[in-house]
Amino acid sequence: MPKLWKSLIVCMLFALGLTPGRAFGNTPTEQIQETVGQVMKVVSSTANTDEQRKEMLRKTLMPRFDWFEMARQALGKHWNIAVGREDEFVTTFAEFLGNAYVGQISSYKDEKIVFVQESIEDNQAQVKTKIIPANGETTSVSYRLHRVGGDWKIYDVVVEDISLVVNYRSQFNRILAKGSFDDLLAQLREKKLPARK
Repeated sequence: MPKLWKSLIVCMLFALGLTPGRAFGNTPTEQIQETVGQVMKVVSSTANTDEQRKEMLRKTLMPRFDWFEMARQALGKHWNIAVGREDEFVTTFAEFLGNAYVGQISSYKDEKIVFVQESIEDNQAQVKTKIIPANGETTSVSYRLHRVGGDWKIYDVVVEDISLVVNYRSQFNRILAKGSFDDLLAQLREKKLPARK
């Protein structure tokens, strides 16, 4: 799903009017922008090796996501088969998705993001954005977040009406229809998931 990944990466790399180093924000948009600022510092740094930058990016990005909730929703109706092994699945899923994300960051193009709208209802929020490329069509990207403690954590990203969580749920369903929970874990660890249909 190259377009989804590319849009997700660009969205986290560029923010219109971003001011790095300001106080950590309280709103979902401000917290995402703060993470973007930290990512930009790492990406633009020339003082570290590629591997050091990747590790710094992992430390910056991983806390912004609620990996447990993402993993639970991605596994969907099959969540009960992870009973007793929830931590193992969440860790494997986070490493798979996080490593794929970090590994693609260097491929971003000269595009910018506009934060369009923020909506909050109780402990749920959505931040709508648009990615504006130098050439080509604008892409809509929405972050779905919920409040965890004092932070807003991302639990899904929707690119042009394609949900990251729903996409993986479909792939996991296909794997589990023919194989076991261990087969799914093995494919995540080997980074070998079936193609989207």
